[in-house]
Amino acid sequence: MTTIRVLIADDQMMVRQGFTVLLNAEPDIEVVGQAVDGLDALTRVAELAPDVVLMDVRMPRLGGIEATRRLTGPAGATVKVLVLTTFDLDEYVYEALRAGASGFLLKDASADELAHAVRVVAAGDALLAPNLTKRLIAEFSRVTSSPRAPLKDRVGDLTERETEVLFLIAQGLTNGEIAERLVLAEQTVKSHVGRILGKLGLRDRTQAAVFAYETGLIRPTGY
Repeated sequence: MTTIRVLIADDQMMVRQGFTVLLNAEPDIEVVGQAVDGLDALTRVAELAPDVVLMDVRMPRLGGIEATRRLTGPAGATVKVLVLTTFDLDEYVYEALRAGASGFLLKDASADELAHAVRVVAAGDALLAPNLTKRLIAEFSRVTSSPRAPLKDRVGDLTERETEVLFLIAQGLTNGEIAERLVLAEQTVKSHVGRILGKLGLRDRTQAAVFAYETGLIRPTGY
């Protein structure tokens, strides 16, 4: 069984310790370290090579958004960032998703939700909490400027089918649900998702959802 290595970055000791206890109780997850702020997180990631970082947004010295950008930006970066927040509609969380985070989690999540989130982000094959993530992306896309032309032009690199799949990814559908909607084999959908991410230079499905909203492929609606 492969063990998922986790680093917890939060300036509150009780949060770090509480999440450490909960995650270390899981047979396939190990907390390999803790960080007290964004700069500490950068150092600890370089030392410990975790698979997933649980990243608080508001921390001293270096916040979670810039730390996420620095961790996920370099070519070949493999660490996944799961943003921790107190509110499910937090503008900083949206910025963290744009910076490269793979998803977000409320700090009052249950032990099961926490472990599930870590596994999902580590696998990189599904949106985390699709309903909340979709709502957050839509809410803050609503107040952004018009779709950015350079990004919008990149949609033209996709085939018609790939554009359909991207549209459904942004609505939070899983590969199985997309396969059912489009009457395709699930493996075919996985292949489409891989090509979409490759053509657009995106890390994962969360980034694909952000891209779809920012380019105007999907127009936000009320929730």
